[in-house]
Amino acid sequence: MGVRKAAPKGLFQAYGQELEYMLVNAESLDVAPVADEVLRLEAGALVNELEKGSMAWSNELALHVIEIKNSGPVASLPGLIDKFQEQVAAIRAVAASLGATLLPTAMHPWMDPHRETRLWPHGNREIYSAYDRIFSCQGHGWSNLQSTHLNLGFATDEEFGRLHAAIRLLLPLMPALAASSPVAEGQGTGLLDTRLEYYRHNQRRIPSLAARVIPEPVFTEAEYERVIYQQISADIAPLDPEGVLEAVWLNSRGAIARFDRNAIEIRVLDIQECPLADVAIAVLLSAVLKGLVGERWSSWPEQKKAQVGPLAELFEKTIASGEETVLADGDYLRFFGLNGRERLTAGELWQELAAACRADLVEAGPAVVGAAEAILSHGPLARRILKAAGPAPVRERLREVYRELARCLAQGRLFLS
Repeated sequence: MGVRKAAPKGLFQAYGQELEYMLVNAESLDVAPVADEVLRLEAGALVNELEKGSMAWSNELALHVIEIKNSGPVASLPGLIDKFQEQVAAIRAVAASLGATLLPTAMHPWMDPHRETRLWPHGNREIYSAYDRIFSCQGHGWSNLQSTHLNLGFATDEEFGRLHAAIRLLLPLMPALAASSPVAEGQGTGLLDTRLEYYRHNQRRIPSLAARVIPEPVFTEAEYERVIYQQISADIAPLDPEGVLEAVWLNSRGAIARFDRNAIEIRVLDIQECPLADVAIAVLLSAVLKGLVGERWSSWPEQKKAQVGPLAELFEKTIASGEETVLADGDYLRFFGLNGRERLTAGELWQELAAACRADLVEAGPAVVGAAEAILSHGPLARRILKAAGPAPVRERLREVYRELARCLAQGRLFLS
């Protein structure tokens, strides 16, 4: 979302979104580690990031992943749909000259990361080398995961606290909307959001980096610095004596505070089949967060009491079961105004929240409304992938399903099996 402005925008006035895609061989769909060549061909020189008007392309840790983002904050999310789709088309055109194309979803369905991973070897390589030396970045949790990051701006310390409280409550429900990684190493994993399962464990050597993914209940910049960033800095120091890695980069919670740019970055969302789906999910999340911040269903003091343990346990359940996860914690449901309700599924709760926030969805336009309703009706992309692939898909069937997902990305349409 760019650097911190002298007069930052207030809550729900500044957004940023980042979409990560795989580069794959256009015929086989095997990973194609050519992100550097794509950037070089488009820029005319080897670069880490390329500005494209109000948008930008950039590299990621793995050489087969490329990111598209808005280069500065925007006032609303729906306008990003066409801009993202234009950049998808532009990258696909460059990739085609290399025999490659773009593939969506949060994990490559048959990549062998220990054999096929190639890390970014150019600018900023000292950072990636430090990560690799400390964590060994050859596994799925490092080199085979693509997400969308949603940045939500705030202007004051109180606004940060209110937004952080709301995001903490909603994080456990997000995989029920956004899971898109049910397949790894050529077979179903039994989880709808396999990416997040790997993400939860990929930095276990230093537990303070991700903790339990759900952030601690801290609600001021000073408290966040003391509780989270100072702990990360202390824990990494013995393994990074040259000080290459900064705490703000290492923080891997599901939502991270970026005080340098007055934003909280949500990181638990799997990438979807097309920008329309990603933006529709972001609009729905923003609408529900606005309701929580505005104390529509529960007060800020009540929200601040939510502890990591129960939220993390629910998060781990939705990683596995998505929208079918049973919510049986009455205390949690009361945060959303469901007093007296003791049991419903995550999908049913999302249906209720979407209905309560329908005015915000309608304001975003019919395309967003239609996409949100389709996701709520048919389940997250992971559920639709499993339905299309069958209970025990062979490689060729997986290739057919993911080729169709690549077409969905190219055409900007949802995957409805």
